[in-house]
Amino acid sequence: MVTIHPNLKQWHQSMTSNPQHYSHTTASPLFTTKPLIPSRIPCTASSESNQSSPAGRIKRLVLPQEGRTKLNTYPDRDFYAYPRFVTHVDDGFISTLTNLYREKLRPDYEILDLMSSWVSHLPKEVQFKKVVGHGLNAQELAKNPRLDYFFVKDLNQDQKLELESSSFDAVLCTVSVQYLQQPEKVFAEVFRVLRPGGVFIVSFSNRLFYEKAIGAWRDGSAYSRIQLVVQYFQSVEGFTKAEIVKKLPDANGSGAAKNKSPFGWFMGLLGLMSGSDPFYAVLAYKNFKPVYETE
Repeated sequence: MVTIHPNLKQWHQSMTSNPQHYSHTTASPLFTTKPLIPSRIPCTASSESNQSSPAGRIKRLVLPQEGRTKLNTYPDRDFYAYPRFVTHVDDGFISTLTNLYREKLRPDYEILDLMSSWVSHLPKEVQFKKVVGHGLNAQELAKNPRLDYFFVKDLNQDQKLELESSSFDAVLCTVSVQYLQQPEKVFAEVFRVLRPGGVFIVSFSNRLFYEKAIGAWRDGSAYSRIQLVVQYFQSVEGFTKAEIVKKLPDANGSGAAKNKSPFGWFMGLLGLMSGSDPFYAVLAYKNFKPVYETE
């Protein structure tokens, strides 16, 4: 089922390149507050292009079954039924992430913001060709000013993205990878929808909804979590060697590091003091890393 926001226009079946597709599937339609451009949002789930090549196939499973379990076993759609119009990381993390996007993303890019919400942290001064959002709460996605279109889908129930192969230049996943119970399948789908040379940027910190994070993440350290995401990339044939970006709180900086009181220490431990959120990102490219000439 798809949550439909009353003020949004539904993606019509007749606008797809394969109108018969939706009569046999439960594909999630796309929504927009702007006029639809059928030729720019292909919505087929075909993966035929991967059948003739090993690229994109899952080479091995990273997680054992116990590593995929959650403490809260109720459906994720229920947990995220009510919108949360808050940022889940601090300003320092957001600034670092936006700068990384500024470095890696070009204005002509078509971007898929996976597991998104009401904000995408993209550079305000850059107008991208197209940004499609995905998430679990339609109200949050409808409030996101950077999204041209969005769709609602639970990736822990169905990992197939109803999007055409090789249709995006970049895929983003911000502070959400810890909730994926089938990360290998999701990363394989990301590989499929990326164009050759396209980048997948996965960012995270030490914050999480503990009861909704998978066991392998809950029980891990910062180092093991980074390595876990690296292994997700390695599990899919065709991704380049993963690159790691880290920015840790300055021991002599502001926030919890300066507050020596027991309360300050405790708040810093919880990641609730300004400037205290560590930044981690793991990224890789489909097939090859493109090289652009500097102007």
